[in-house]
Amino acid sequence: MADYDLTARSEIGRYLEPGEQLLWAGRPATGIKLRSSDILMIPFSLLWCGFAIFWEYLAIQGNSPIFFRLWGIPFVAIGLYIVAGRFFHDAWRRRKTLYALTDRRALIVSGLLSQTVSSIFLSNLTDVTLSERANGEGTIHLSLASAGYSPWEHWWTTGAPVGHNFELIPDASQVYRLIQQAKSSTGGRR
Repeated sequence: MADYDLTARSEIGRYLEPGEQLLWAGRPATGIKLRSSDILMIPFSLLWCGFAIFWEYLAIQGNSPIFFRLWGIPFVAIGLYIVAGRFFHDAWRRRKTLYALTDRRALIVSGLLSQTVSSIFLSNLTDVTLSERANGEGTIHLSLASAGYSPWEHWWTTGAPVGHNFELIPDASQVYRLIQQAKSSTGGRR
């Protein structure tokens, strides 16, 4: 295990229930990451931001009424976020995320300003899907029977799938196998 896994293991200890066995703990990859959704998002964001900046430029240069000058500012801000800001937001969000797998559940500890802990009991999982890159890094999607949303529902904010995921983890196929083994051994217990 890498050093960051040891740190993750020590941090996750306070969220474990008595008798619960930790099988794996880790963090997502850090830094700026491009995703497959960026194939469409990057051209769209450049068009949006370019048009918003062009609008604002014309409004200022043409001595338009103050309403039109102010109207373009939020669109420029959104454009700048979807062109570049979302990559930094995503990197910051992943840096503050921790994953764990126990003999009973999957845990996702995340949050930018405050910490949120999500527990997904293995007995409630209906589907576990692995998306893996050639370098072994991948994302594991954990689907629940009661989930009423698509894992890509809000992909446009960061480019990342939402919902219950172990995203961009190293050795994803190994963790996927651990989840499958733990899920089959739970036998419906909580």
